[in-house]
Amino acid sequence: QVQLVESGGGLVQPGGSLRLSCAASGSNFSRYAMGWYRQAPGKQREFVATITSGGNTNYADSVKGRFTISRDNAKNTVYLQMNSLKPEDTAVYYCAADPFIATLYRGRAGSWGQGTQVTVSS
Repeated sequence: QVQLVESGGGLVQPGGSLRLSCAASGSNFSRYAMGWYRQAPGKQREFVATITSGGNTNYADSVKGRFTISRDNAKNTVYLQMNSLKPEDTAVYYCAADPFIATLYRGRAGSWGQGTQVTVSS
Protein backbone atom coordinates (compact mmCIF):
# COMPACT_ATOMS: atom_id res chain seq x y z
CA GLN A 1 0.00 0.00 0.00
CA VAL A 2 0.91 3.64 -0.37
CA GLN A 3 0.21 6.55 1.94
CA LEU A 4 -1.44 9.54 0.31
CA VAL A 5 -1.49 13.22 1.29
CA GLU A 6 -3.58 15.74 -0.63
CA SER A 7 -2.95 19.47 -0.83
CA GLY A 8 -4.01 22.48 -2.86
CA GLY A 9 -7.60 22.92 -1.80
CA GLY A 10 -9.09 26.27 -0.85
CA LEU A 11 -11.67 28.92 -1.61
CA VAL A 12 -12.04 30.06 -5.22
CA GLN A 13 -14.57 32.16 -7.10
CA PRO A 14 -16.78 30.62 -9.78
CA GLY A 15 -14.87 30.39 -13.03
CA GLY A 16 -11.56 30.15 -11.22
CA SER A 17 -8.96 27.40 -11.12
CA LEU A 18 -7.21 25.23 -8.57
CA ARG A 19 -4.64 22.46 -8.80
CA LEU A 20 -4.80 19.64 -6.30
CA SER A 21 -1.78 17.49 -5.56
CA CYS A 22 -1.57 14.06 -4.02
CA ALA A 23 1.83 12.95 -2.79
CA ALA A 24 2.37 9.24 -2.34
CA SER A 25 4.90 7.52 -0.14
CA GLY A 26 5.82 3.90 -0.48
CA SER A 27 7.27 1.84 -3.26
CA ASN A 28 6.16 1.17 -6.81
CA PHE A 29 4.03 4.30 -7.20
CA SER A 30 4.27 4.05 -10.98
CA ARG A 31 2.47 0.71 -10.89
CA TYR A 32 -0.61 2.10 -9.16
CA ALA A 33 -3.78 3.34 -10.77
CA MET A 34 -4.71 6.67 -9.18
CA GLY A 35 -8.02 8.43 -8.79
CA TRP A 36 -9.75 11.50 -7.47
CA TYR A 37 -13.13 11.36 -5.78
CA ARG A 38 -15.21 13.99 -4.02
CA GLN A 39 -17.91 14.19 -1.41
CA ALA A 40 -20.22 17.16 -1.00
CA PRO A 41 -22.14 17.78 2.23
CA GLY A 42 -25.09 15.41 2.52
CA LYS A 43 -24.09 13.47 -0.57
CA GLN A 44 -22.32 10.22 -1.28
CA ARG A 45 -18.75 10.17 -2.45
CA GLU A 46 -18.53 10.29 -6.24
CA PHE A 47 -15.97 9.51 -8.89
CA VAL A 48 -14.14 12.44 -10.49
CA ALA A 49 -11.22 11.08 -12.52
CA THR A 50 -8.77 8.21 -12.78
CA ILE A 51 -5.42 7.62 -14.42
CA THR A 52 -3.87 4.23 -15.03
CA SER A 53 -0.24 3.30 -14.59
CA GLY A 54 0.07 3.69 -18.34
CA GLY A 55 -1.43 7.18 -18.34
CA ASN A 56 -4.92 6.43 -19.64
CA THR A 57 -7.48 8.79 -18.16
CA ASN A 58 -11.19 8.70 -17.47
CA TYR A 59 -13.50 11.46 -16.22
CA ALA A 60 -16.94 11.92 -14.81
CA ASP A 61 -19.24 13.63 -17.28
CA SER A 62 -19.72 16.51 -14.86
CA VAL A 63 -16.04 17.49 -15.02
CA LYS A 64 -15.08 16.42 -18.54
CA GLY A 65 -13.45 19.27 -20.41
CA ARG A 66 -12.82 21.25 -17.22
CA PHE A 67 -10.64 18.96 -15.08
CA THR A 68 -7.40 17.22 -16.02
CA ILE A 69 -5.76 14.40 -14.08
CA SER A 70 -2.03 13.78 -14.54
CA ARG A 71 0.81 12.05 -12.78
CA ASP A 72 4.53 12.57 -12.30
CA ASN A 73 6.05 9.23 -11.39
CA ALA A 74 9.43 10.80 -10.68
CA LYS A 75 7.78 12.85 -7.92
CA ASN A 76 5.33 10.16 -6.77
CA THR A 77 2.55 12.68 -7.27
CA VAL A 78 -0.80 12.82 -9.02
CA TYR A 79 -2.49 16.11 -9.86
CA LEU A 80 -5.99 17.34 -10.57
CA GLN A 81 -6.09 20.59 -12.51
CA MET A 82 -9.54 22.12 -12.10
CA ASN A 83 -10.62 24.94 -14.38
CA SER A 84 -13.91 26.79 -14.86
CA LEU A 85 -14.96 25.84 -11.37
CA LYS A 86 -18.62 25.91 -10.43
CA PRO A 87 -20.33 26.13 -7.04
CA GLU A 88 -21.45 22.52 -7.51
CA ASP A 89 -17.80 21.47 -7.51
CA THR A 90 -17.66 22.34 -3.81
CA ALA A 91 -16.68 19.20 -1.91
CA VAL A 92 -13.93 17.42 -0.04
CA TYR A 93 -11.65 15.90 -2.65
CA TYR A 94 -9.97 12.59 -1.95
CA CYS A 95 -7.05 10.91 -3.64
CA ALA A 96 -7.08 7.13 -4.01
CA ALA A 97 -4.64 4.48 -5.15
CA ASP A 98 -4.95 0.85 -6.07
CA PRO A 99 -2.92 -1.64 -8.12
CA PHE A 100 -6.03 -2.33 -10.20
CA ILE A 101 -7.95 0.31 -12.16
CA ALA A 102 -11.09 -1.87 -11.99
CA THR A 103 -11.10 -1.43 -8.23
CA LEU A 104 -11.09 2.35 -8.60
CA TYR A 105 -13.91 2.16 -11.13
CA ARG A 106 -15.99 0.48 -8.42
CA GLY A 107 -15.26 3.36 -6.07
CA ARG A 108 -12.98 1.30 -3.92
CA ALA A 109 -9.24 1.60 -3.29
CA GLY A 110 -6.50 0.09 -1.20
CA SER A 111 -5.34 3.54 -0.08
CA TRP A 112 -7.15 6.84 0.53
CA GLY A 113 -5.89 10.26 1.47
CA GLN A 114 -7.38 12.39 4.21
CA GLY A 115 -9.07 14.80 1.80
CA THR A 116 -8.76 18.48 0.94
CA GLN A 117 -11.62 20.97 0.94
CA VAL A 118 -12.51 22.83 -2.23
CA THR A 119 -15.06 25.62 -1.92
CA VAL A 120 -16.33 27.50 -4.97
CA SER A 121 -18.17 30.62 -3.95
CA SER A 122 -18.35 34.31 -4.67
